[in-house]
Amino acid sequence: MPSNTVRTASGRTLDELNMEAIRASELTAEDFRISGETLRRQADAAEAVGYWQLAENLRRAAELTGISNQEVLDIYNALRPGRSTYNELIALANRLENDLDAPLTAAFVREAAEVYQERGILRNS
Repeated sequence: MPSNTVRTASGRTLDELNMEAIRASELTAEDFRISGETLRRQADAAEAVGYWQLAENLRRAAELTGISNQEVLDIYNALRPGRSTYNELIALANRLENDLDAPLTAAFVREAAEVYQERGILRNS
């Protein structure tokens, strides 16, 4: 993938991320965030060579680029064993799918809810 086709979340190309731009204070943290498009391309490349689990993870990560950092942290905390009830995880999955356009992540959370229930690591109501 040529560096001029890869773009950050702010739309900059990799060639634009250089020391001169940093010294001139032309770049922000947003300029260094990966874009969902780049992650989806990486997922396609991983899948093409047989790394399907990596591809799935990259596609979920691509979905998360459209969600605020605080919300991602909240999702992470909700998925920690003993932090959520089954119903809370299902509600989170529904929100991911219906409100945040993250169906792959929603499926992951639903699967986690089932596994947590089987293993007895959900928070008691």
